[in-house]
Amino acid sequence: MSFITPNEKQKEDATVNYTNIASKELLLIFTRNPQLGKCKTRLAATIGDQAALDIYRFLLGHTVKTTENLNTAKQVWYSEEIWTDDIWSPIIFDKKLQQGPDLGVRMAHAFQEGFASGFERIIVIGSDMYDLDQNDLQQAFSELKKNDFVIGPAQDGGYYLLGMNRFKPELFSNKAWGQESVLADTLENLKNEKHHILDERNDVDVYEDIQHIDAFRPYLKHLTS
Repeated sequence: MSFITPNEKQKEDATVNYTNIASKELLLIFTRNPQLGKCKTRLAATIGDQAALDIYRFLLGHTVKTTENLNTAKQVWYSEEIWTDDIWSPIIFDKKLQQGPDLGVRMAHAFQEGFASGFERIIVIGSDMYDLDQNDLQQAFSELKKNDFVIGPAQDGGYYLLGMNRFKPELFSNKAWGQESVLADTLENLKNEKHHILDERNDVDVYEDIQHIDAFRPYLKHLTS
């Protein structure tokens, strides 16, 4: 797998997504590099590292299909290193490297860079949402034309989507990332802001999130054999 190191991360700028270059809307997709033993660790505790990796790759493919035809600019933000020949086409997705010691700092950096580049409505999602589709994203961007913020609550107490038309630093600090308090703490930050709450969705973190979904059964056969 080819990749770009942090010191080389700007080299990919030679490839630009010209289809959406005039868009004022930006979708940020935060992703982990799919490496054995380094992704979906809570899921892996039940089903094993290889099955967890296979499921994560499946979810990445689903996220590509969900987002590739969205009529916005799109950026993929990698956790470790930028891969140049993976499923994220550089013709469609600009490739970036996450910066900062925790998720809050990393998201804040991506939003600030987006606003500094002239985008007016910016949304961030992860890459592990099986029940998220293109219509959900279109609705979220539409809500940002009427509201300053939009948030998609996850069943585990976090959120699967956060969008804004202006930067609000409080959203990214003093949060216990990965814990069930994140959504409540974020909504507290938004209580005096004009915001819209999307329908609740379920992200994939543990075995119970996928055990009854047919699409994941091929990856779980070893548990019953």
